[in-house]
Order: sequence, then C-alpha cells, then structure tokens
Amino acid sequence: MAEFIRIDNLDRPELAIYSNQNEAQLRHYYEPEEGIFIAESPNVIARALDAGYEPISFLAEPSQAEGPAAEDIARCGDIPVYIGSNELLSKITGFKLARGALCAMRRRPLPDIEVLLQGAHRIVILEDIVNPTNVGALFRSAAALSMDAILLTPDCADPLYRRADRVSMGTVFQIPWTYFDSPWHVERRETEDDVEKRKAEESRLWIWPDQAMNFLHAHGFKTVAMALRNNSVDIDDKILRAEDRLAVVMGTEGEGLTPRTIEMCDYCVTIPMKNGVDSLNVAAAGAIAFWELGPRGRIRNDV
Repeated sequence: MAEFIRIDNLDRPELAIYSNQNEAQLRHYYEPEEGIFIAESPNVIARALDAGYEPISFLAEPSQAEGPAAEDIARCGDIPVYIGSNELLSKITGFKLARGALCAMRRRPLPDIEVLLQGAHRIVILEDIVNPTNVGALFRSAAALSMDAILLTPDCADPLYRRADRVSMGTVFQIPWTYFDSPWHVERRETEDDVEKRKAEESRLWIWPDQAMNFLHAHGFKTVAMALRNNSVDIDDKILRAEDRLAVVMGTEGEGLTPRTIEMCDYCVTIPMKNGVDSLNVAAAGAIAFWELGPRGRIRNDV
C-alpha cells in the first residue's frame, strides 16, 4: 500500500527528481542503467503503467490523489506518494496544473530495431525534430492512425520528456519506438578492449542516414521524404499506397530534411496547398501523411 506524505515545500532530497533536475539529468540518473522520466496527468500515468513501466514515487495535489489519480496510485504498490498544493506543484511545471499529478518512473531498455520492425508495414522516421511538443503530437497522430512504429535520429527530442509524453496523451507508451545509432556511439565502442565483441556490435549499428537507409531498404522498406522538390509526387499518388512496406520520413522544424536524406529516399512527397502557403507545421503535416500513407491508404489503393 502506498505511503502518503504531506509536503509544504520541495526541499526534501527525494523530491529533487521533480524539482531540481532537468530532463537530460533524469535520463542518465541511473547510468549505466536506464534513467528516469516524469509522467504527468492521470491518463498519461495510466498508459505508462499499462505498458509496464515501473513507478518510483508519486507527487499529486489532494484533489487528484483522492480523485482521478486514486486508481493509478492504487496500482503503484508501496511507493511514496507526496501530497502538495497545486501552487507547490506549479513551481515545478512553471504553470498551474489542470491535472495535478506527476509520477517518476524508471526507463526501460529500448527495443532492437530489427525486432521493432518485425511485421511492420508502415513506420515513421523523425529526423532531428527537437521540439518535444512536435514529437509528442507526431506520436499521438501515428498511434491514432495505426502506424506500426517510430524511429528517431539521435538529435530528436526524447519522447519521454515530460512535455512530449503529456502532449502525446500517453501514446508514447502505446506505439513501439527506438533511436538509430549515432556517430559518437561508434567512437565510444571503438575504444573497447574486446576487439571481437566490438566488431560484432558495430556490424549491427545503423547510423542515420546512410547505414540506416541501407538497412531499411534491405528489409524491403521504401522511404518517403516529406519535402518540397520539383520531382515530388502528390501524397495521394496510388504508387505510394501500393507499396507493401513504407517509411515516412519527417524533417526538423524550419529547415526540413537534410539534402542527403532526401537524396537517399525512394520518393519525395508533397502535400498540395493553396493561397501561397508552402509548408505546414511538422506535426500537422505528419497527421496528413499518416492518414494518406498509413493502413487506410493501402485499403484505398483500388479506388
């Protein structure tokens, strides 16, 4: 049974994970083991628990602990539950919480890319999207529109950042995802003494975009760059719906996809627009792309 602890300040050392450490510090909290993330709001917490994430502690205002978050707390076993006012919690989040409940949880190892792609036909690739709000919104759309998985380049915002998982409404816990490898990861592995082990590990690295694209193509995926180019095809082109395995590649805010990524993609796709508008926010463009190119698009192939 959970232990309820009333607090009137954030000075307790065990509350530092909520108030004194940024997202990057939490991510590496237990290094070399997996770190911590903060789930915010009862719905997000419930979906994290449903996905099997382990809770560490709870921080909630009284009305939440006794109301909407009570069921989540009951599922968490004998962890500490800190009870504070909404004003106190707002010092952590920077704004008044409409759903004043936070839960610190342990991260889990990310899935292997090959395992993640087994049986997948429609996936999303996010290249260097640094805004957690956009990452969260893209996860929500991808989950809602039945995309099978999401792969992220190393410089993307972490889907488990508090703002990202909140904006996603907890769908970051429902759709499989992982990161591609990064060059610094290779450099770190090259310093290992066990040469044979290092070579075996490096043979399974997929660095974006070259090795990663080659890996996707070798596994039967056609890649679709969402970008404005003269050779772009419309997003509702039947040739795209006919592809058995398709990866939709979305680029960073403002600059879009890198030239090398576009060059390596099989298709370049644009969303037709009017009134002199040449682009959409990446989250809005993603929702349209997932609707047209996802499973629904395949069903409409004969239309």
